[in-house]
Amino acid sequence: MTTLAEDTDVTGGAPAPVLPPLRIGPIVSETPVVLAPMAGVTNAAFRRLCRESGAGLYVAEMVTSRALVERNVESLRIIAPDGDFRPRSIQVYGVDPATVGAAVRMVVEEDRADHVDLNFGCPVPKVTKRGGGAVLPWKRELFRAIVTAAVDAARGSDVPVTVKMRKGVDEEHLTYVEAGLTAQEVGVSAVALHGRTAADHYSGTADWDAIATLKEAVTDIPVLGNGDIWSAEDALAMVAHTGVDGVVVGRGCQGRPWLFADLEAAFAGRPDRVRPGMRDVATTMRRHAVLMCEVFPSEHKALSEMRKHMAWYLKGYVVGGDLRARLAQVSTLVELDDLLAELDLDQPYPGGPAEGPRGRAGSPKRPAVPDGWLDSRELSEEFRRRLAEAELSVSGG
Repeated sequence: MTTLAEDTDVTGGAPAPVLPPLRIGPIVSETPVVLAPMAGVTNAAFRRLCRESGAGLYVAEMVTSRALVERNVESLRIIAPDGDFRPRSIQVYGVDPATVGAAVRMVVEEDRADHVDLNFGCPVPKVTKRGGGAVLPWKRELFRAIVTAAVDAARGSDVPVTVKMRKGVDEEHLTYVEAGLTAQEVGVSAVALHGRTAADHYSGTADWDAIATLKEAVTDIPVLGNGDIWSAEDALAMVAHTGVDGVVVGRGCQGRPWLFADLEAAFAGRPDRVRPGMRDVATTMRRHAVLMCEVFPSEHKALSEMRKHMAWYLKGYVVGGDLRARLAQVSTLVELDDLLAELDLDQPYPGGPAEGPRGRAGSPKRPAVPDGWLDSRELSEEFRRRLAEAELSVSGG
């Protein structure tokens, strides 16, 4: 792929931040970058593509603690490692401290991961309306109990536990500073903050000031920032603005696994950036599809899962609507090869149109929470019973 110097000034004339390696417990990542779990996206195939581009921590799609304890076949597939790459990072979601503890204990004792991240960032209504995900830290003692159970289950091992969260339920019900301090107190190895509330979903602009506030409050463990990192320059700008120890990248790498090469170069103080022409993009799409065939049980299933990636890869490039539509219905590698051959492979990198936001942002809306959930920070017995329903096989953050 073509690499070009990038001279965009994102730090107001100050020297670009060159961060040291990210240390999370015994794990050291030369590049302070973490791939955020995304349902249906960050499977082993995509993680391999990203790892081959640049260093960092690459977290698998989220699984529920209940599914792990019950040894659900799909959940075990999701946390299966992508080859021999280390460290192996997984994300666990749960609402019951005992179940979360049992899941982490299983992962540690059976050597299924080198790092466990706990998800408190999911804004999906079917989770939040039962008190889970991004609205769970509102119940402060439940949050403490879940995080403590996970840390205790991993104690004595080399498996660090981290927490990813949002600012809170909405601007009137913020939880992130208290939750970050609680996580630090009970022994978490790092905290990551997505600078949006559950009410924001993915709309608007991420609140980097909130990330800076958390960094000022939590001083004993690394703090990572998440939200609106679409380029290496965005990552440098976030670090300069907030002082965080590293960044978490989600939607910005969809259809752009080479973003991690840019991030590695940026944090090392190098100007080189990957700017692929259409031929390089097509080559990456084809390799991605082949890797998907190694992950899923059939070629048809693999290519069906691949379809969602097509629009992301082609963003900004000149591709006719009919060809885009056919790529979005591809079923076999042979069919994919035929369709890729129809692309104008001599197209250069289109610049800005290929960058920036991707995926659906949605719009701010009143978050779905159980009736009476926001009336108290304490957890009633009634809510305790309801929470068992929140442990669903969904992801987000």
